Amino acid sequence: MQPGRKRPRPIFDKTGRLIMKTFLLAFSLLAATAAFAQAPEVSRDAENGSKVLKGFIPKEMLATDTAFAWYGSGIKSFAPNPEALATLTKYKNDVYILAFGGTWCEDTHQILPKMMATFQAAGLPEDHVTLLGVDRQKKTIQHLSEIFGVTSVPTFIVLKNGKEVGRIVEFGKTGLPEREIGTIVNEAFKK
Repeated sequence: MQPGRKRPRPIFDKTGRLIMKTFLLAFSLLAATAAFAQAPEVSRDAENGSKVLKGFIPKEMLATDTAFAWYGSGIKSFAPNPEALATLTKYKNDVYILAFGGTWCEDTHQILPKMMATFQAAGLPEDHVTLLGVDRQKKTIQHLSEIFGVTSVPTFIVLKNGKEVGRIVEFGKTGLPEREIGTIVNEAFKK
């Protein structure tokens, strides 16, 4: 080192390392909090005693929890509509679905597995289908059911570029929601 030159200061001195450790700890706590905040609220339905999930529902929870056996058996026993499957496969990377359902609701028990089987068979990316559980008053977290105008379940909202292009409420207009989803997507994307 040349005389008269100051020694370079290390990038991470003791104070810097302490700040970095504090930052990493705070970030880890924030990430853990965010992960737990996404877990649905769990309660029991007063009318039929079924398990009620309110909020964002991980698909794995429906598939593995024995309280939702209707979900797994419904997916296994359903063959998707070929036309809807072809349309969804074609636009799988551009379509997003918001699915509002009630784990206490018989209509959801019948329709949700069929729709999910169709989405899975079409290869929709996992993050393109969001499941939201509602209670009997059709309420969910952060007022999302009110924001999207959900008054009956199940409700499937189809989004293109972040905007709603169609929805299916309960059994839809035709009584075949698993076919109707293909029509909605086809109409929205052929424009």
